[in-house]
Amino acid sequence: MALAGAVLLTTAPTASADYIRDQQWALNVFAAEDVWTESQGEGVTVAVVDSGVDASHPDLTGQVLQGKDFTGGGNAQEDVLGHGTAMAGIIAGHGHGAGNSSGVMGLAPKAKILPLRTLQTNTDRNLDETWGAAVKYAVDHGAKVINLSFASDGGSKTLSAGREAIAYAQAHDVVVVAGSGNDGVSAVSEPAALPGVVSVGAVDKDANLWDKSNTGEGLTLTAPGVDIVNTNPTASKGYGLGSGTSDATAFVSAAAALVRAKYPDLTAGQVINRLIKSATFAHHKGLKAPDEEYGYGIVRPYSALTMDIPAGPKKNPLGQLSSSSSTSNKASQGTDSSSQAKKKKSSSSNVLGLVGGIAAVLVIGAITFAVIRSRRKGGNGGPGSSGGVSQGAGYPPAQQSFPNSAPNHGYHPQEQSLQPPNPYGQQPPSQNR
Repeated sequence: MALAGAVLLTTAPTASADYIRDQQWALNVFAAEDVWTESQGEGVTVAVVDSGVDASHPDLTGQVLQGKDFTGGGNAQEDVLGHGTAMAGIIAGHGHGAGNSSGVMGLAPKAKILPLRTLQTNTDRNLDETWGAAVKYAVDHGAKVINLSFASDGGSKTLSAGREAIAYAQAHDVVVVAGSGNDGVSAVSEPAALPGVVSVGAVDKDANLWDKSNTGEGLTLTAPGVDIVNTNPTASKGYGLGSGTSDATAFVSAAAALVRAKYPDLTAGQVINRLIKSATFAHHKGLKAPDEEYGYGIVRPYSALTMDIPAGPKKNPLGQLSSSSSTSNKASQGTDSSSQAKKKKSSSSNVLGLVGGIAAVLVIGAITFAVIRSRRKGGNGGPGSSGGVSQGAGYPPAQQSFPNSAPNHGYHPQEQSLQPPNPYGQQPPSQNR
């Protein structure tokens, strides 16, 4: 297994913690302060099947459960790769300092993280039997949402161990969320392409699809996944900036945790239904759900918590993976395109980097800070470097348009020159996945 992006570290002095918080553009467009008046994810455990989670990171202290290491020994609360900790921060970071005003805040800051380490380094293979065992462990230890921020290697199919594990989770009322992949192809990778899994693509701060985000039939939702500030213990100052459907997956997992906390009587399928029916196509006109680039739309946590949406059937609107079936409608639909047909049918080896590592992780230090400050002064505001990595979110206010649940939710007065997006309403999800 290899990360799809480079890693850049610096030894620059620490940037101000307030600066870190200021770069969390996704919280602004989600109107997170309004979201948190409705739910903060309290009482919900989100399993992060990944490279482990650094429980000592100041923005995650007290949030990380003991978990389990599936790599042959070790501690799931350690993370030498940094990817799992980054996902955990997006989901349940609580910041630090006075009033927790410094550092990274997650979208569901009172949710608990169950770290399940299935690989340690970027050369480890994330085998189906390994992550499958972790998924089953998550179910048996109280997780209500499972975050799978990885995608299959070379388009390989999920083997029986992985399929059985996801079927087990679905049978036990757990929401499973996975990234669509970072190949930029029109085929959703597995395990995201499996029936009943919430498959997630990535959009940028303008609510436009990220060009590396996998698309195609079977895509469920999209979420912020470009220039996302994260908690990263491998960075010299503990923070990084990344892009990928990994990050988008973590935001949707957090949104599911918010809904499960506010509506504990809803089944996993009803939670998914609420996420789907509250999503928006934003400024993208004329799309029909499910769209192959945006799915049912861009996730809107506030709307998912507040819209008047009937609970609906208890079954998962995305289908159900049968534990005894080796094929499925969703899997076949997600792999029959000409693009997917060209992919290798190799043994399943899942790559974290395909989903989250394609954009480099880098330290937010004085160098980055200086670049962003110079851009702001110059009014440039565009992406900062090649290779799909931006070294800062120094965009002008007018570019912060994003889907929101109601007028003024996530729109500051100086940003209202843009037309508010037309929210995608409550069309019923298609059963034909």
